[in-house]
Amino acid sequence: MMDKRTSEMVAKVPQVTLLFWIIKILATTLGETGGDAVTMSWLGETTAAAKGSGYLIGTAIFGVIFIAVVLVQIKARRFHPFLYWITIVATTTVGTTMADYFDRSLGIGYTGGSTILLILVLASLLTWRWSTGSISIETVNTPKVEIFYWVTIMFSQTLGTALGDWVADTNDTGYLAAAAIFGGLLLLTALLYYFTSLSRAVLFWAAFILTRPLGAVVGDFLDKPIAKGGLSLSRYSASLALLVVIIALILIFPQKPAAKAH
Repeated sequence: MMDKRTSEMVAKVPQVTLLFWIIKILATTLGETGGDAVTMSWLGETTAAAKGSGYLIGTAIFGVIFIAVVLVQIKARRFHPFLYWITIVATTTVGTTMADYFDRSLGIGYTGGSTILLILVLASLLTWRWSTGSISIETVNTPKVEIFYWVTIMFSQTLGTALGDWVADTNDTGYLAAAAIFGGLLLLTALLYYFTSLSRAVLFWAAFILTRPLGAVVGDFLDKPIAKGGLSLSRYSASLALLVVIIALILIFPQKPAAKAH
């Protein structure tokens, strides 16, 4: 059992390793296929959804789940891998349905939606930095910081969905080309991390945001019709397969919490 001093040094989020980014991309892809499975496949068959309320209903469903798991995560006394990644998946599913609702049902469009969400992400990070003095994930070990952390993640996941749709659907870029674009930006971020002295916290959040549109376009590639450039796979089957892989990775490769730097 950890003593008080040790528990204060350990964050309630995992260490940022290659495994972290692999699971994050899989989780964001699951968020896309899972969110679409509810709003398009399940609710899409109802009359209410046909009138444009499917995205709103889906957002309400996943919003309740998101709030519930975040509260459990904040109440937990230490890092729990499954609880953490369940919360991440909750943020990415609600991000998917929320972005689709703003962009499509409200008619704001990808450009307007992405701009608004980028402002919200930056506002959350700046408020977090002003309130606590740091936006580093190593400090995520108090309820106050956890609230900032999860609100920022929820906005970033929603922004990523809008960005993915914007790039993939603009000028017929396509899902694979969009995936290559976001994959290239992630590689650039990694190079900046290893070969420059830029803020590690800023680069982390840049990479965190970029994994979401990458997952979004990969998810769309899996389940969208062949005529639209996808593989036309079942959203339910794709979501289940992604979930199984995530669970397997968590079980096979145990994760440690991020230690607070001194």
